[in-house]
This record gives sequence, C-alpha cells and structure tokens, in this order.
Amino acid sequence: MNRVVHHDVLSKVPEVTLVFWITKVAATTLETGGDSVTMALDWGYLVGTLLFLGLLIALVIAQIVSEKFHPFLYWSTIVASTTFGTAMADFADRSLGIGYTGGSTLLLVCLFAILALWYWSEGSISVDTVSTPRVEAFYWLAITFS
Repeated sequence: MNRVVHHDVLSKVPEVTLVFWITKVAATTLETGGDSVTMALDWGYLVGTLLFLGLLIALVIAQIVSEKFHPFLYWSTIVASTTFGTAMADFADRSLGIGYTGGSTLLLVCLFAILALWYWSEGSISVDTVSTPRVEAFYWLAITFS
C-alpha cells in the first residue's frame, strides 16, 4: 500500500497566476541594464554577462538560504535572471556569432535539459515542490533559461 506523506512546508515562491506573469513581464522590461553595461559603458558582452551572472548567483544563494518568501528578494532575483539572460543572448549573438536564433536554440536546449534533470531527480517539475535547496536550484535554473 502506498502512502502519501504531506508536509506542511511554506512555499518560498509565489503562486503562478496571472499576477505572477504580469509582474514577470514588467520585471523583464528592466533587463535593459544589460545593455547599459555592455554597450553604454562599453564593457563588452563577456564582462557584462559575467557581471550579471555573479549578481544572479549571489541573489539565488540568498533566495535559497532564506527561510521564507521575501517578495523583494524574489523579484530582485527575477530581474537578475532576465538581465543575465539578455546579456547572455547578446554575447551569443555578437561575440559567439551564433545569432539570436542560435542563442535561443541554445537556451531552449538548456531549459529542456534542466526540466528533464529536475523531473528525473524529483519526479515532478511542479512549483508546489519548491521547498528544498536542490529543487529551488532547479527552479532558478529553469527561470533563468526561460
């Protein structure tokens, strides 16, 4: 006989609703920070990508070690992920020379690989399961590559 064990765990991510997607799209518009660093400051695409990757890693670590949902931290991490994504896409297009189609394909392959690993590791890719550091890492990788 199979038993389902329910744990009362507070989620550290918001429920995926229309408000979530509206906020996500609004946060995505802030990704122009990547263009400011790489183009306006003329630091180059590799430096800009590494800068935003470092910021993203720091925020993801802060998010994972946090014991509960903090909206400001969560949305700061979302903004960092979209800014890093933009810088990474620009790097793929302009520095690697694979174009936006090649960069998009690379990101899509990475996203599918992360979702497959998440499912293989946890048996689910539901945001309802985001309650351990490992699952949260999968979540943030999926968010970043999406």
